[in-house]
Amino acid sequence: MVEIVIATKNVDKIKEIRELLSELSGIVSLIPATDLSLPDIEEDMDTLEGNARKKAMETMRMTGRISIAEDTGLEVEALGGAPGVLSSRFAGKGATYADNVAKLLKEMEGVEDRRATFRTVVAIALPDGDVRTVEGSVKGIITEEPRGEGGFGYDPVFLIPELGKTFAELSIEEKNLVSHRGKAFRKALEVLKEILDEKGYRDSAKRGEDKGRYMHGE
Repeated sequence: MVEIVIATKNVDKIKEIRELLSELSGIVSLIPATDLSLPDIEEDMDTLEGNARKKAMETMRMTGRISIAEDTGLEVEALGGAPGVLSSRFAGKGATYADNVAKLLKEMEGVEDRRATFRTVVAIALPDGDVRTVEGSVKGIITEEPRGEGGFGYDPVFLIPELGKTFAELSIEEKNLVSHRGKAFRKALEVLKEILDEKGYRDSAKRGEDKGRYMHGE
């Protein structure tokens, strides 16, 4: 079994990432950073890609394992692309989801142009120093008030016009089909498959499974 570390301590993101990479179950064991008691990694880069690469690389160095990290930003047209890379701390360090949403809606009071884009960059860092990145994005509209009970972060105020629903009004399966993170991790899934084949990980994992079956008389 190949161990891959998910370089985040956000339980909501961990849940989504596990779902999006579930096709690799049986070959890959996804280990959240929380399970390894890793220190927090400061997101102090100027771009989503910079933060994703930093988190993946530092986690790989600390663990010696393949590490996967993401950074996500909400880019609002009327706010010049803000909150962007500061999305998780838009209302200040330690801000809650509700704090960030409240600040966003305050900033958007009376604004007619409510177009926005959600972007996710995923970075995969390998023990040999190789780092690969992919990106996913989705366009939407900022609602005037929260809608829905699901999701997390800005999901209650991010409306998908084609569906007429916010992310928070979708099931996790529905959200993953259209979301920025879903698109990014579907690309990351293909990259991981390539990596597992290139490095021989998939074959070694399969040999381990076959050996286990033999030892247990299966």
